[in-house]
Amino acid sequence: MKQSDLVLQDVSKYFGADTVAVRNFTQAFEGGSYICLLGPSGCGKTTTLRMIAGHETVSGGTITLNGENIASLPPARRGTAMMFQNYALFPHLSVLDNVAFSQKMRGIDKTSRHRKAQELLDMVQMGDFADRYPAQLSGGQQQRVALARALITEPTVLLLDEPLSALDPFLRIKMRSELARLQKELGITFIHVTHSQDEALALSDRIVLMNNAEIEQAGTAQDIFNRPRTEFVARFMGGHNVLNINGKPMALRTDHIELDTTNNNASQGLRGSVSYIEYLGRAVEVTVTVPDQADITASIPDHRYRESSLKTGEHVTVVWQPEHLQALS
Repeated sequence: MKQSDLVLQDVSKYFGADTVAVRNFTQAFEGGSYICLLGPSGCGKTTTLRMIAGHETVSGGTITLNGENIASLPPARRGTAMMFQNYALFPHLSVLDNVAFSQKMRGIDKTSRHRKAQELLDMVQMGDFADRYPAQLSGGQQQRVALARALITEPTVLLLDEPLSALDPFLRIKMRSELARLQKELGITFIHVTHSQDEALALSDRIVLMNNAEIEQAGTAQDIFNRPRTEFVARFMGGHNVLNINGKPMALRTDHIELDTTNNNASQGLRGSVSYIEYLGRAVEVTVTVPDQADITASIPDHRYRESSLKTGEHVTVVWQPEHLQALS
């Protein structure tokens, strides 16, 4: 491991005697990578982020950065910076002074701190808004200011707590690409908490998917999506069906399914009837009700759907290639 790597070893957090927020979280994050902590509400991902930041105490385990166990250090001495979900900008300070605030607290002179703050505002494309106040900014603009304020401390690790959740869908996608660009440009580690599967798949070098205070599966975006290990992973990531094949659970991607209306493959697949059709633009999702199975969804490219005669109530056979089935534990 390089010194800039962040290593969490058996990190746990308990609230009282009975509540476990995080249990034995163990992961090594390569320096300069983009990490997403993904999972449903209450799974422990934000608590993990806050323990790395020092805003939550560790009940057990170690957090090592730059070769030093930082678990007992105050936030300002950890080499991390956190961008909060609500951005937490000071309403009475200008954009420039919001970004420069931490340097003011360190006693850096006004000219130097304003120069550095302006450089960072330019980096996040907010240089022209330096004299405005937070109330005069849109949500996306406030986010960029909060990002610049976190970066002015020159952290080794930037921690982002659901940074895109307050934005509308169009701006969320735009800011997603901005975060990816900045991370590559700065070359520092980003650890990004999200409940959005699309965000995690689009941004991360590594995804850590959490469930019930523990890591359910960790790996690259491709690994997590294409090779889910458990039923929870397959269902949470979306784009999969969980089938019961010979009494065993199997994941099958929705885009790896064919729907045969001819009945020629009835002995090789699952026979059912179309119960719902949903148009999604580039694809159409067709839900098939099959006896003794959960409903099965097939994702069909729009042009192929238009060439077909599929309609609600029609009997079809759900077929797939055997190599596309993924066994689940």
